[in-house]
Amino acid sequence: MNDALLWILDLVRSVDPLARTLLAGGGIFLETSLLVGLVVPGDTIVLVAATAVDGPVQYVGLLAAVILGALGGESVGFLLGRFFGPRIRASRLGQRIGEKNWERAANYVDRRGGIAVFVSRFLPVLHSLVPVTVGMSNMSYSRFIRWTAPACVLWALAYVTFGSVAAGSYRELAASLHFAGYLFVGAIVLFVIAVLVGKKLLERREARHWDRPGDGDTNTPE
Repeated sequence: MNDALLWILDLVRSVDPLARTLLAGGGIFLETSLLVGLVVPGDTIVLVAATAVDGPVQYVGLLAAVILGALGGESVGFLLGRFFGPRIRASRLGQRIGEKNWERAANYVDRRGGIAVFVSRFLPVLHSLVPVTVGMSNMSYSRFIRWTAPACVLWALAYVTFGSVAAGSYRELAASLHFAGYLFVGAIVLFVIAVLVGKKLLERREARHWDRPGDGDTNTPE
């Protein structure tokens, strides 16, 4: 297994570092943009790119690209919601998302305001709909970005750090530990499970805010 895993990791690392970084930033930009996040596996792209990190410069570069990509994508979603929100929601693509999901996003933003912006970065489906929904609300862009920026940073830190540390540790152990490959695969599996369980628990906790609107004043400070 070690030889196969090292071949895969070396294949990813053989891609030009700048190209890898731009690809990861572009992937997360699409993943956080309007509705595209429902089909583009941005987290997978970032995790794979992180396994090829070689040194602190590449780590910082990838981290910065992912953060900027996430902020850029969410900003695009916000602006599209501000200028074209109702038309997007009523479009064929918007209807394919389902009116129930749109209502959940609207109720969530209405009831939780900035907290919904922060938490939605870690929730499936809502992470794509909330920026658009916020754009259709009375929340200012400056307040939106103040809430989404720390969430994007935390998300990027988790994926880039785990991917780079796991792959780096595996490379160090592979030559001396014949079952290092199983440890590496096990670590990846545990990370994915932890992410899925964490999302499910967070979703269960926040679901009570999705069923009905609040007072509608999403521009008041929390």
